[in-house]
Amino acid sequence: MSEVLVKPLRPVRSRTYLWAAGGVVLLALPFYLDRFWLQAGLFAMAAAIGAIGINLLTGATGQLSMGHAFFLAVGAYGYCVFAADGGDGLTGLGLPTWLAAVLAVLVAGAAGGLFSPISGRLSGAYLGIATLALVFIGQHVMFNAHDLTGGANGRDVPPLSLFGLTFDDRELLVAAVPFGSAEKLWYAGLVLLAAGALFARGVLRGRPGRAMNAIRDHRIAAGVLGVPVARHRAAVFVLSSMYAGLAGVLLALVFQRTVPDYFGITLSLEYLAMIVIGGLGSVSGAVAGAVFVSLLPQLLTRYSDALPLVSAPGTGGIAPGEASRYLYGAAVVLVVLFLPGGLVGAAARRHVGPRSGEIHPGEER
Repeated sequence: MSEVLVKPLRPVRSRTYLWAAGGVVLLALPFYLDRFWLQAGLFAMAAAIGAIGINLLTGATGQLSMGHAFFLAVGAYGYCVFAADGGDGLTGLGLPTWLAAVLAVLVAGAAGGLFSPISGRLSGAYLGIATLALVFIGQHVMFNAHDLTGGANGRDVPPLSLFGLTFDDRELLVAAVPFGSAEKLWYAGLVLLAAGALFARGVLRGRPGRAMNAIRDHRIAAGVLGVPVARHRAAVFVLSSMYAGLAGVLLALVFQRTVPDYFGITLSLEYLAMIVIGGLGSVSGAVAGAVFVSLLPQLLTRYSDALPLVSAPGTGGIAPGEASRYLYGAAVVLVVLFLPGGLVGAAARRHVGPRSGEIHPGEER
């Protein structure tokens, strides 16, 4: 009897120790890594937050969205408008930066709420095309609304200030290590990512998550069983937009300047690639896919001199950004063909073995 009771606890304990060790490593990294790697990690954190949001919408609820870049832009530019003091012909309300960040996320959610009636009436490719229109509308506004966005040149991003600490490049000595904006934002990014992941995990494991999965698997049957389909789909669209807005705010703080070119259709496609590669309907899958897709171009750029066929733009080889798109495009094809549950699903199957009877997203019963 004691054997039966103790054995199932061992994987749980080992997983807990693994998470604790990973957390300690992440907390210690700013003391050892240079600015390049910290910024790459921050890009991955922002991408993971946005990927969690679109995974709730597309992976868990089955609503195809190709307009995720639009809501990231709303968050990024919304923060600039709320936090900046104005000047140089740009609109700025001069609000406290922490309040500006909160309002930017809420505005992104409101934009998703305005679009949710359309998302409630459409599904599949039709919804994807409708959300794609948001990206083109957003690009037009970002390039032409100079007072709000600064036009093609973009606008500077005010540094975040919270509890008397300003997340800028003014050095702050911590244990004899100079902390700049990247080091300070690292911990803010970790907190935001952990909070977003835990909240999404709670949603997926509770009644809303079961309702979302029912809507994804069979919308009509879910309605017959009493699930308020339209209300759930609208709520998930708003929640996904808020995650995107939060990711946009973090990206703006890391870049320190927002430019319209970044928030295009390519960014929306990258987010779809993240959730497919990592695993549809899984929070950890969204994080894994975001890390893979966001870090790949950074690594190729860093080591382009040592890699065959990859070189700086204009030197005759394949540019790092282009090469990264080839690679994660190939990864999407391989995952769809051979790993229907994504990277996380494959890792789970390897860990628990084929006799556990667990069904992962994308697999058939």
